[in-house]
Amino acid sequence: MLYSLKIWGDGAMGRRYKASEVTRQAVCGALKQFMAQKPLERITVAKIMESCGMRRQHFYYYFTDIYDLLRWVFENEALELARCQVDGQGWQEGFLRLFRYIAENRDICLCALDSLGREYLKGIFEVDIKSIVRSAVRQMVLENGFPEDAEREELTTRFLTIAAGGVLEGWLRGELTQTPEELTRQVDEIVQDYIRGVALRLKAPAAVYA
Repeated sequence: MLYSLKIWGDGAMGRRYKASEVTRQAVCGALKQFMAQKPLERITVAKIMESCGMRRQHFYYYFTDIYDLLRWVFENEALELARCQVDGQGWQEGFLRLFRYIAENRDICLCALDSLGREYLKGIFEVDIKSIVRSAVRQMVLENGFPEDAEREELTTRFLTIAAGGVLEGWLRGELTQTPEELTRQVDEIVQDYIRGVALRLKAPAAVYA
């Protein structure tokens, strides 16, 4: 997004782009307000656009339907979560940002979960969770000098991604009551315990499986 603005600068195309982004953000904000109040199936395009002071047909310049808008909301806001991985801030920071995002948008996420099902929400966040977990697994291998094993790394990544997704859903539904900071610390402790287990197995496999 920032890259595009640099290319287009302050000319007519750049102004149009900025205007379209402002419109998208306004529509996004309206949807989130409605989702905090009612199920998704009771929200209409007409009501969203009316709350923005725009005509209904303007919605379709940007989105095909409400589900397309919802996906854009999550994917657009999730960019910042993925960016921390690129910035080298560590997988713990990635989890912390994800948990904080869910905490700040709990009503919206719950509405999506209840209206569209867990598979929909899982599909939205799984890429971010898997990216964070993969970073953690890679860091674990490099820092501890474990043997390179792509197949085992992929299996470990898949296993921990599923586990993290379950924790995320349980926390979203209120089955877990920890703060984002506490959850991040506990996930880190679980990963550290796993590292110690791998180190022990590599050092003395007979003792581990005795």
